[in-house]
Amino acid sequence: MRVDDIRAQVKESPFYLYSQARISANYAAYEAALRGLDSIIGYAVKANNNMLIMRHLQSLGSGAVLVSGNELRAAMVAGFDPTRTIFNGNGKLPWELRLAVEQGVLVNVDSEFDLDNIAAAAEAAGKTARVLIRINPDVDPEVHAYVSTGLANSKFGIRNSHLQWFLDRIRALPSVELVGVHSHLGSTITRVAIFRDAAQIMVSFVRQIRDQGFNLRYLNIGGGLGIDYHHKGEKLPSPADLIDTVRDVVADLGLTIIIEPGRSMVANAAALVNTVTGVKTNGNKNFIVVDGSMSALIRPSLYDAYQHIELTAPSSEPEQTFDVVGPVCESADFLGKARPLPAPAAGAGLVVHDAGAYCMTMASTYNLKMRPPEWWVAEGGELRQIRRGETLDDHLRLFEGL
Repeated sequence: MRVDDIRAQVKESPFYLYSQARISANYAAYEAALRGLDSIIGYAVKANNNMLIMRHLQSLGSGAVLVSGNELRAAMVAGFDPTRTIFNGNGKLPWELRLAVEQGVLVNVDSEFDLDNIAAAAEAAGKTARVLIRINPDVDPEVHAYVSTGLANSKFGIRNSHLQWFLDRIRALPSVELVGVHSHLGSTITRVAIFRDAAQIMVSFVRQIRDQGFNLRYLNIGGGLGIDYHHKGEKLPSPADLIDTVRDVVADLGLTIIIEPGRSMVANAAALVNTVTGVKTNGNKNFIVVDGSMSALIRPSLYDAYQHIELTAPSSEPEQTFDVVGPVCESADFLGKARPLPAPAAGAGLVVHDAGAYCMTMASTYNLKMRPPEWWVAEGGELRQIRRGETLDDHLRLFEGL
């Protein structure tokens, strides 16, 4: 379907637009890559928590990776099997841990206090907590510092030198069962050889822990595979490339391999569709002003991230260099800088590509720009709304009766 035809049908602007078929194809690529390995594909819900997208991935056979109690509750509503979900995080709260233990979720141990809180939650629930120890392999993924999570100075994971303390402590806790190990290198990774480096390190930890009598059954190698944000035709690693890199390292361990795709599952399935308000210059720079903003899509402002931008219809105007900006009262409010584009007329459509991950989930109501609606083109070709846009009335209801 042509985006301009969809714009004619959708009253609100901006809006997020998804392809259900692309999400299905992305999941199928992971499924094919893992063939021959006992595995769990755990969709990272933090990437996009739209309930219809979550239900769709669950229907395809996906598990879920969670970083909050509310994500766990949403995953349960979406129909995910809790025993095939993983609860990550460096600051999991007592009520979140109790819910996770009650539901049989795999829980990552991130610190000494985290282990104590897990044990307390298990005792309160009267159940055994199944845990994985999060170990930092200290392999540099060469990505933005904000999305690098597996180095020795990361806020995530235990001190590797303190591993023996954790093993001894878990052995002494009747309510905690150690069933695996976990690592996560970061996000937007485009060099899969580092997954092999990390897997080799993790396998050595698996053998070390098994030698002490623990029955490990899971190896979680994390997620983080990057996508082609720049649209320059570069060949980036596929799920098959990633799994083939580690297959021979893990194949003979008899473990269930867990992988945690988020960005590579949904990012390239969506665009943020905007309407041009006008074009201006300050004498030094040219600007295309659109109705979308950092409130709707913050990645460029937060990470200086690049997402490809184009107009939704052909133009005969000559290309100029523009910053694409929104109406929010911040100089940081931009969707792209120094982009070669034809000057659009007011009312023209403009899309920011690859907006399915860490875009809507990070949206805000800053400047009371309300979070936009979401639509998708279903696999049968039907345009369907999958999330209502927020309104000012939704905001004002939070204060009623106070």
